[in-house]
Amino acid sequence: MCSHYQAVKNNAQFERQFGLQPPAVAQPADVWPGYMGSFVRPHPHADAGDDAVPALEAASGAFGLLPHWAKDRTLGRHTYNARCETVAEKPSFRDAWARSQHCIIPADAFFEPDWRSGRAVATRIGLTNGKAMGIAGLWSAWRSPQGEVLSFTMLTVNADAHPLMRQFHKPDDEKRMVVVLPPELYAQWLQAAPAHSMDLIYACPAPALVAQAEAPPAGLGAAKPDAAQQATLF
Repeated sequence: MCSHYQAVKNNAQFERQFGLQPPAVAQPADVWPGYMGSFVRPHPHADAGDDAVPALEAASGAFGLLPHWAKDRTLGRHTYNARCETVAEKPSFRDAWARSQHCIIPADAFFEPDWRSGRAVATRIGLTNGKAMGIAGLWSAWRSPQGEVLSFTMLTVNADAHPLMRQFHKPDDEKRMVVVLPPELYAQWLQAAPAHSMDLIYACPAPALVAQAEAPPAGLGAAKPDAAQQATLF
C-alpha cells in the first residue's frame, strides 16, 4: 500500500503528459496522507454545452478520500488507498465508485518499504522510461465548516506474484501495489462506468518499473506519519 509518493515537480512535464497545467496552489513535493496533492478529473461542468469549458481539470485535494459523511479530515489518514477487490462495497469508497468519480494522480514515483534485510528500507519506485506515472484513483468532495474540500485515493491490486512488488512490505503481509495506468488508457479510465471500470485495473508489468533504495528526502517538512496513521482499515 502506498502512503508516500512524489508529486510531479516539473510543470512542463506535467502539462506535456497530462495536457493540463498543474493547480496554481503550492503543494509539497513529497505527499503523505492528509497532505494536499494534484489530481486530474473530468471538469465538473464539461457537459454544460459551453465550448469554453475544458474536458478535464487539474484539481488540488487532500491525499486520503473523505466521503460526504466524514466527521472531520482525520478519516483521510486511513483512506489513502482503496482495494480494487472491495472498493464497490466499502462505505468510504462505494459512493465515489458508483458515481464513477475517477481521477488520475500524477506522480514522479511512489515509495514502499523493503523488509528483506530485516528492517524497513524506503525504496523509490518509478517508471524505467523516466516519465511521470498516472495512478488510477477516485476523488470526492466533502463539506467542512470552512467550505468544500476535495480529496482522493489511489486504487491498489494484489501483488503477491508480481516479480518486483512482491519484494516489499513485511514477509507475512499481503503484497499490494497502486494501479499505474498506461497513457493510452487515461481517457478511458476517466470516462469509464462502474460496470467497465474493473477492465482497466491491473498490475503494471515489472519491466516498466524501476526500484531504488534511498533515504527519505531531506527537508520533508514533517515527520513520517506514525504506524496508527498508516494502518489499512478499509
